[in-house]
Amino acid sequence: MGERRKGLTDTQVGILLIIPGLAIFIAVILFPFVDAIRMSFTDKSMLMPDWDYIGLNNYRDVFNDPYFLKTVGTTAAFVLASTALPFILGLIWALLLNQGFKGSEFLRGVTLVNWIIPGTAIGFLWSWIFNGQYGVLNGIIKMLGGEGNTAWLGQTSTALICVVIARTWQMLPWYMAFLLGGLQGVELDQIEAARIDGAGNWKCFTKIVVPSMKNIIYLILAMGLVGNLQHFDLPWTMVQGGPARATTTLSLEVYNTAFKNWDMGKAATIGTVWALLLACFSIVYLKQVKDSD
Repeated sequence: MGERRKGLTDTQVGILLIIPGLAIFIAVILFPFVDAIRMSFTDKSMLMPDWDYIGLNNYRDVFNDPYFLKTVGTTAAFVLASTALPFILGLIWALLLNQGFKGSEFLRGVTLVNWIIPGTAIGFLWSWIFNGQYGVLNGIIKMLGGEGNTAWLGQTSTALICVVIARTWQMLPWYMAFLLGGLQGVELDQIEAARIDGAGNWKCFTKIVVPSMKNIIYLILAMGLVGNLQHFDLPWTMVQGGPARATTTLSLEVYNTAFKNWDMGKAATIGTVWALLLACFSIVYLKQVKDSD
């Protein structure tokens, strides 16, 4: 009787299972990213077939461009505000819903409705609300006796605030859902023991609730920062980065440089800088995931 063929080892099976996913990762993510980095050292343009390597010229031009520095500042303001505001409001709403009062389940479901609405639709909705001629907000102001003729999206002082408000409305259910899940995991025995010892609501919240939710708070803040840093829908749909670049973030800057100015080399340069910033927040996120395991 011939010798029986041995089956594949666990290592070989693992390699076979990993190959399809690894191939997709290389083709869809790694190769385009490496190619974009290579392109950032060229003067490639969609208007000319020929291109040359120009070293660090694109990086020097980008960092010497005052508009780019303004874009980085706008991006930082948008990311921080669009993360902090929905987080705070989502935490407050989660604390209220966690009380389990009558109708809390219905309110939770209603809150989650706008989470399933596409970002483009949300952008058009809030553009209508903030419209300077027939917007809902100006209509309410007129009803209350005000002038009601403010061009909210047409002023550099208010356009970014409007986009942040729209983003907050979009993201609040996401924060609420995660925070509510974290609140339901807090040990009630500790809170009851603290209340017996005379601790008030604020002390229970800061000394028991927040430490118990520390990992989930770090995780959702890191995820929120990464998501807002690469967000494109609302700034583009509502104001297309205007007025006067007041709402132009790095995501919009890459799009405008590549598909309006046709400068692929500089767009790749901005995209590389953008990717490095994303990597910093992603490292923090992955560290928190590892620590929470």
